[in-house]
Amino acid sequence: MDFNLTEEHLMIQQAAKDFAVAELLPGVIERDELSKFPTEQVKMMAELGFLGMMVDPKYGGSGLDSISYVLAMTEIAKVDASAAVIMSVNNSLVCAGMEKYCNEEQKMKYLVPLAKGEVIGAFCLSEPEAGSDATSQKTTAIDMGDHYLLNGTKNWITNGSTASTYLVIAQTDVEKKHKGINAFIVEKGWAGFDIGPKEKKMGIRGSDTHSLLFTDVKVPKENR
Repeated sequence: MDFNLTEEHLMIQQAAKDFAVAELLPGVIERDELSKFPTEQVKMMAELGFLGMMVDPKYGGSGLDSISYVLAMTEIAKVDASAAVIMSVNNSLVCAGMEKYCNEEQKMKYLVPLAKGEVIGAFCLSEPEAGSDATSQKTTAIDMGDHYLLNGTKNWITNGSTASTYLVIAQTDVEKKHKGINAFIVEKGWAGFDIGPKEKKMGIRGSDTHSLLFTDVKVPKENR
């Protein structure tokens, strides 16, 4: 078995390294100290195809393998951990799940702009009492017939206020416990969806971390 990197791997690694040094390194300390989101740099990452690296090109992604993704992530994380977290959430937690589990209509509506980096995604799992114990979700999504009624609080959500599309994990059947947990696609701006204050962190402060509150948010059936 050949463990050497391919020419394509090396090219992607170098491109990520060059980008990190040229675009992320300037101002990285200031952004961290001021808890400033790297807006312009994230736009550049999108243009380079770094926000949907393993997504099939038919859904707006780069269609690369996991080695390419890890190499690019490593080079970016060496210089700016905040940018790397933003990138990893959009790739690993949002795009990957959508590509695997969403239907075609959901992919075309939500995955394509996420993979292209036209918008940013957030993965909403952790809660005040269910951070490391993710199976003990308190957020609920009650079936109301033509929609779900979403209620609950999520904490420590990366891309919390900058995202446009949110994957929200919620309990649809309390009696089933962890087997009753489902994922819902929620859009910013929906009635009852509020973004809390920015979390104060010890590091990686350039990433956008917030608590989120869902109060009687009506989620269409097609967004489950």
